[in-house]
Amino acid sequence: MEATMSNRVPRVPWNKDKLTGQKPPLKLREIWAIRIRMQLGAKTRDLAMFNLAIDSKLRACDLTRLRVSDVCLGSRVAPRATVMQQKTQRPVQFEITEQTRDSVETWIRTAGLTPSDFLFPGRIHDSPHLSTRQYARLVHGWVRSIGLDDTAYGTHTMRRTKASLIYRRTKNLRAVQMLLGHTKLESTVRYLGIEVDDALEMAEQTEV
Repeated sequence: MEATMSNRVPRVPWNKDKLTGQKPPLKLREIWAIRIRMQLGAKTRDLAMFNLAIDSKLRACDLTRLRVSDVCLGSRVAPRATVMQQKTQRPVQFEITEQTRDSVETWIRTAGLTPSDFLFPGRIHDSPHLSTRQYARLVHGWVRSIGLDDTAYGTHTMRRTKASLIYRRTKNLRAVQMLLGHTKLESTVRYLGIEVDDALEMAEQTEV
């Protein structure tokens, strides 16, 4: 028994050598730096995915399963779309800005996709659409391309980015809750780290 126990390979924790915790959103200058690199590199699919990820604020599992028909009306990308969230089984609506519509339409046309196709098809035969793992690798690559430490970022960076910008500009927590598809306001507060950030902001503005 002792010999068997001693021969076992020790389990390595999943988070060994990895930074865990809340992933920060991207700043505006970082968003544009990534977009410019994609445009210069003619990365049509990545640009469409990046723009749509920011606008939609969807979880990775919902973004990667989007079909062309989810975002299109006829041959054009719609200014708004509604999808059913896998995690909550509740619908969530999101806006699609003009530059995102342009990039997604270009990708659909370039890839020759039909309304029933997945918007971001998988490149592995047994995967009809991009997997969340593949999407995560892409996000790390995007962040790394502009010189950021990609270990500090993840797919929730994309989901959190526009929501954080909207909250900072409006302080309308209820609106951000609806956009993220959260059922509880407390979830939105925790997700954005609002209490900590707002407390620090108030402290910085208070002189003693």
